[in-house]
Amino acid sequence: MKFKLSDNTKIFIIALIIPLAVGFLSFLLTKNGISYYSNNLIKPTFAPKGYIFGIVWTILYILMGISSYLIYKDMSCHKDTCLLIYGLNLVLNFLWPLIFFNLEARLFAFIFIIFLDIVVIYMIVCFYGISKKAAYLQIPYLIWLIFATILNYSVYFLNR
Repeated sequence: MKFKLSDNTKIFIIALIIPLAVGFLSFLLTKNGISYYSNNLIKPTFAPKGYIFGIVWTILYILMGISSYLIYKDMSCHKDTCLLIYGLNLVLNFLWPLIFFNLEARLFAFIFIIFLDIVVIYMIVCFYGISKKAAYLQIPYLIWLIFATILNYSVYFLNR
């Protein structure tokens, strides 16, 4: 007897893999920069321990995947626009660590993450018009991004 996944299950798995892959690739490309951040920069007292980032980002990427699946499977005529904004979010999310950790351009990274914050707010609003559940699943991501924005600025300020 062969085990066969339904098309919906396949789409759901792909929706989960995409953001997790983006996050993992970004991590692989920034490992050295993350080490520099951990060992050489002055950080504010509220900066989390390094292992926290991996746990939080994994959860957030899973929530992104679930949200994108909810939008994708909806029949709304606006879903393509929302998924395009979601894709832009993933691109910006991928680039920010490269700017912050690898290029050590902390001020530019701060400006860049503010743009990412705006895109995520827009994505949540777009998602809300199609699926409230998909939008609500992105609230932890937005909260974490706002925290990351404050942390980014603090690290920039403390290491000028």
